[in-house]
This record gives sequence, C-alpha cells and structure tokens, in this order.
Amino acid sequence: MIALFKLLRLCLAALLAASFFVSAAYAQKWVKFAPFPEPGEEIYGIAAGGKFYVFGGLGPRWTPRGLVYEYDPATDKWTKKKPMALASHHVALAELNGKIYVMGGFVPPQSGPPAWVPIDNAWEYDPENDSWKALAPVPTKRGSPNAAAVNGKIYVIGGASTHPGSKETAVHPARPHRSMDTNEVYDPATNTWESRQSMPTARNHAAVGVVNNKIYIVGGRIGAALMLVPATNVDIVEEYDPATNQWGGLKRSMPTARSAMAWGTHKGKIYVAGGEMRNALSYGTYRAVEAYDAATNSWSILPPMLIPRHGLAGDVIGNRLHLVSGDVQSLGGLLPPEVHLHTESHDALELPDK
Repeated sequence: MIALFKLLRLCLAALLAASFFVSAAYAQKWVKFAPFPEPGEEIYGIAAGGKFYVFGGLGPRWTPRGLVYEYDPATDKWTKKKPMALASHHVALAELNGKIYVMGGFVPPQSGPPAWVPIDNAWEYDPENDSWKALAPVPTKRGSPNAAAVNGKIYVIGGASTHPGSKETAVHPARPHRSMDTNEVYDPATNTWESRQSMPTARNHAAVGVVNNKIYIVGGRIGAALMLVPATNVDIVEEYDPATNQWGGLKRSMPTARSAMAWGTHKGKIYVAGGEMRNALSYGTYRAVEAYDAATNSWSILPPMLIPRHGLAGDVIGNRLHLVSGDVQSLGGLLPPEVHLHTESHDALELPDK
C-alpha cells in the first residue's frame, strides 16, 4: 500500500509539472492578420527588410504558379510583385543583405504526364527594385532542399532528385528517385559554388534554422519525395558548422516527426509549425508548433496552429512567427478541383523575448 501511495504521488507530481509546462507555453497567443490573396499549397516564405515575402504556389497537375507577394506588417497589407523569373516549386529560400536567394526546385516536363523535373536554377530577387537576376547554377539538380545564409555565403542542403546515372528525368511516385544528402555553398561575391561535407541523413521537405552561425536541419522525409509512395517522416535534428565543415551529429529529436513544415528562427530558437504525415490508413496535416533551443539542446511545445496545414509559408518578423496559407489536407492536390482545401489564413504566434 505504501508503495502504491508513493507511485500515485509521483504520478500526481508529474501531472502537475506537465500542466505547468503546458500552461506556461500556452501563455503565448495567436493573432490573425490580413488573409493571403491567392491561397495555395507549396508556398515558401522568408523575411527581408522587415517585410514578409511569399513565393511559389502549386496548381492542378503540379503546375507551378510562380507567385510573389510582399506583406508589410506596418500596414497589414499584401502587395503582388513580379512573378518568379522561372515558375518552379519546392525551391529553397535564403536572405542575405536584403536580397532573397531562390535555389533549385522542380518544374513540369516539357511533354508527357505530370512529374517533378529537378532543376539547377539559382536566382537573386531584389525586393527593393522588384527585380530578378540569374546566378551561377546549383551544381546538383534537386528540389525541396533547404537553404541557409551564414557569414556571407548560402548553403543549399539536402533535397530530392533522380538516382545518379539514371535514365529518369523526373521525380514521380511510380519512378525511382531518392532523397539527397548533398551540401553545396554559394558565394555571392564571386558567383561561384563549392561542395561541402554531405549531410549525415539524406532527406527532403525539412526545416532549417541558423543559430550562432551553425545550421540545423530539422525533420523532413526519407525514402521518397512524395507522400504517395512510402516516404517516411523523421524527427531527426542535425547540426552543421560551416567554419569547420563538420556535422556535429544528432541533436535532441523533434517531438513530432513531420515534413513540409514552416519555420522561423528567433532569439536562438528554431520554430517549426504544421506539416504533413501518412500511415497505412490515412494522410493528414498537423497543428503542432514546437521550438528547438540550440543552447540547451531541448524542445518545447507551443500553442497549436489555429488551422492544421502543410505546404505553408512562414518566418519570423519582430517577435511574431507568421504562418500563411497552405493546404489543410495532405495530397489535397490530387482531389477533384471543386474540392477546395487551400486556406487564406494568415496567423502569427507571439514569441517570447528570450
């Protein structure tokens, strides 16, 4: 009886501690802002110059929309900009010195059934002049990589493509393809690329953050690029140090294994929101918002998103994590066109100052 009493007391203490943790985390709140003018999936967001930029969009038959929108938090208004120089999807974005870099991605085949053709295109978008400039191509053609700027250079890591030496020209659910561990760095000063140490876990559809000049690749999927085939979500977090060109091994796993998320970095923490999943019985999207603290190698669980979705745009402006549009159902693009699953929602989670 005494042992049972001690066990019950320990369980009660754990529940109280958990409830305190949750209530402390949920003290943060969501705020709604101007809806996104052209809702869609596979859009990509990044902050630059105190404004938020959204690129991409994917239409029926995997047709890229090439959208570019600017959001001004001072006026809570969206402004449509020049479209992407090349309409493509699953691109990687990075911001450096006020310019936005768009790397890799997929385009449709010139003929035949829909598929994802990996590309090596690299672009610099100048928000101030609303202009595009072509850059030296990415050495390895791939889509759905991550990009991160550190010390004046841009690292493009991971992604998905066809197998080396394969006769396949596109990524497709019924064709062999692979996740990638490729790590290549671009120097805007010389318009040149170099190879770097490969990522330990090849993956695509991951999140990325930079803390103290180190790059963290978070989650994503292995095995395939599309959820139609047995792609497996992972909770893996890996750290890369560009100064030493070394990967630091595994970090504390993300609480919710997922892919196709939005993310942003603030005060040394990497925030990951939304995403999609699949299992033998269902496909779905997440409301989960979780934050990785690089200093303590720990995760915290934050108030969930108001609307679950994947393929959404996100980044931090000031002390708010902005999350824009996306698809509320995994593989929603395969449903009949009269079934509308894209949300115009534009929410922001208020973040702590430390």
